[in-house]
Amino acid sequence: MELRDIEIFLTLAEELHFGRTAARLCLSPARVTQAIQKQERQIGVALFERTNRSVRLTPVGQQLRDDLRPVYAGLKDSVQRAQLAGQGITGTVGVGMLPANAHDLRPYWDVFRLRHPQWKLRIQSIQFSDAFATLRRGDIDVLIAWLPIEEPDLTVGPVLFAEPRVMAVATGHELARRTSVSLEMAADFQLPQSDTQPDYWYDAAIPRETRRGLTIQRGPLIKTTEAAITLAGLAEIVVLFPAHMTRYWIRPDITYLPVSDMGPLSYAMVWRTETDNESVRALAEVVRDLGPLTTGT
Repeated sequence: MELRDIEIFLTLAEELHFGRTAARLCLSPARVTQAIQKQERQIGVALFERTNRSVRLTPVGQQLRDDLRPVYAGLKDSVQRAQLAGQGITGTVGVGMLPANAHDLRPYWDVFRLRHPQWKLRIQSIQFSDAFATLRRGDIDVLIAWLPIEEPDLTVGPVLFAEPRVMAVATGHELARRTSVSLEMAADFQLPQSDTQPDYWYDAAIPRETRRGLTIQRGPLIKTTEAAITLAGLAEIVVLFPAHMTRYWIRPDITYLPVSDMGPLSYAMVWRTETDNESVRALAEVVRDLGPLTTGT
């Protein structure tokens, strides 16, 4: 079985839909069908049960999926390392971004690449609901996250930036007529709830109380920034964000208002203490050398 055919099988095993698999791999549905039929002929048994309404793995298909996943991951990793070695790159530093302003942080990325061309920098967006798990699994090497973070297995590095808070409200919301808001006003409306852990970390972004001790009501459970801003646009909740959202997430159904009685939210590098290595320390050194950036609002 060729590497591409393995990729097709594993993607279909995940999507369970020929059209979505084709779109995800930039192939025609016919190519996906041909690859699966070829695999089934070679193995001598059906890998998927197909009906007009659904696609399901057979028991043999499930076993093959479980066996091929680690093999494919290893092969893909080996090919990628060989490609990077051919370019003189000896390693990759994965940076997971919770804030949306990766472009603002280009000075850090550019200086790191200039100083350390042997390491490839991979910047990716991740969701706050899975941020610490993503870091602890080793899917990324460095997390850019808001503070405070007080986890015994994590090292908090230098601060990259700190920004004022804004409140996202629906364009037709009663608060949208104002030029600014206070956290005290949030007690009159619902803010998003999350099962993100640890609690203290989420509370730093979305407080449970105002400074005067008024309880801030938590509303619908959300796991992503997209979900939060969509509900805000529908006037179901109001949401607190760092100020760069006013530039990176411009939407006709959202109005951003400065929050007058909250301090700035700081974002820093975070990594697993046990995996501290030369490349992560080198990126931290770049951030310390340049100092916290003024990102604007």
